Amino acid sequence: MFSAASKCVNRRVLFQSTRYLAQKPPKSPNPNSTFPPPPPPPSATQNHDPNETEASVPSEQPKEPVLTRSSVPSLDFSPPDPTEQRTGASSRDSLSSADRQRRAFARAAFGLFTLGIGLQVAYMGREWELEELQMKKMTLNNAPAGRWERTKSRYSEMFSYFSDPVMTELLPPRTAAQYPPSVKPYTLLISVDDLIVTSTWDRQHGWRTAKRPGVDYFLAYLSQFYEVVIFTTQYSYTAMPILDKLDRYNFYIEHRLFREHTRSHNGEVVKDLSYLNRDLSKVILLDTHPEHAATHPDNALIIPGWKGDTKDNGLVAMIPFLESIAIYKPEDVRPILKAYQGQNIPLEYAKREAEGKQKHIENWKQNKGSTSNSFGSFFGVSSRSTQNAPPTYLEQKRKEAQQQYLEEQAHIAKNKDYLESLIKHEQDVMAAQAPSNLWEMIETMRGNPKVPDANIPPPPPPPPGMGFMIPPPQPAPAQAQTPPKSS
Repeated sequence: MFSAASKCVNRRVLFQSTRYLAQKPPKSPNPNSTFPPPPPPPSATQNHDPNETEASVPSEQPKEPVLTRSSVPSLDFSPPDPTEQRTGASSRDSLSSADRQRRAFARAAFGLFTLGIGLQVAYMGREWELEELQMKKMTLNNAPAGRWERTKSRYSEMFSYFSDPVMTELLPPRTAAQYPPSVKPYTLLISVDDLIVTSTWDRQHGWRTAKRPGVDYFLAYLSQFYEVVIFTTQYSYTAMPILDKLDRYNFYIEHRLFREHTRSHNGEVVKDLSYLNRDLSKVILLDTHPEHAATHPDNALIIPGWKGDTKDNGLVAMIPFLESIAIYKPEDVRPILKAYQGQNIPLEYAKREAEGKQKHIENWKQNKGSTSNSFGSFFGVSSRSTQNAPPTYLEQKRKEAQQQYLEEQAHIAKNKDYLESLIKHEQDVMAAQAPSNLWEMIETMRGNPKVPDANIPPPPPPPPGMGFMIPPPQPAPAQAQTPPKSS
């Protein structure tokens, strides 16, 4: 009976020892750390009650420890001991040949890059070339002279690509053969947004654009006196359809400038007139935003914007002031425009024109021969009334311009079918020249457009008498050659 109990105890001791070793946590990497010694296993020589059963043995076992991630033995290799001291030896000898080649290549590339930057800086400081000075519209006297100044000027031009207009001359030069000095000597720049049109958006219709009341008459009438140029801050792909509607036959608008032709100045979009290639003493900018004329405020007329009022007449009310400038032909328009800044221009000019009319009538009454021997003077009734007063020079030229406007409109209405056929032919030619594959697109970008098909019919011949005859300007009388008052 005792031997049977001894065998049972030995098996339990072996089972507990094996289980303990399996639950033993791994050795700490720090040799200085100590763990409490494990409890000794029960000895085989201990006295046991032969009547004790195996069921009482588990109650004497110690409580099993809680298993954690760090207490589970791992089959991975142990990490290096952080307490191990480094020998201080360099790892340069341990680099592979590929690593050494990459490092040498990086050093060589950095050296070539530095050399290239130095050569570029030296090249930017070279002397000015003749073509470069002509493009800058400078001479050797006013161009930067030092090497550092030349380098700085050329580098600033490289970064000004994103802020300056796409061209240094926005308008082509006016030759004396095409534009004699007596025909349209002034340039009128007209904005688009909130001046001649306004745009609104809603969920039902999307974007809709409305023409300002009187815009057709404004453009057609003033095109007799001015070189009309549309200068808008919209991009060409959004503004071009609007302008095609306003001037379908290209009779009134001579040039069109868009957002690409503006300049960024202090974070604002500015219409810099110095790029215009025109004499600024004969340039007028009509706009609704003063920040657009920040570089040349003396050339600007800022008027209130239009927000869609169908009874508005602000655009037509500007015609008398603008036509008077073109009729009297002052040497410099900037003092006149500056005198009207901040005022209600149509109202203020109407007062001054009325004063000039009154002086004209008084001078007429005081002329020689104010008394008449007519039948009315026999009864003491003067035949020289205000109604019989001759018109002023401004009124004469205004009447002639209005008559010419009516003739032009009648001429356009008479030849409308011919003008529409020209537009149709132009659209057919553009459709035939459109590239149909990638190769034709590349050739078009290189300056070799696609040749249209020969089966496209030629444009129809013009009808008899087609064309506009501009009467030669009549010199103004000496006493009438005075521009609108500037003060």
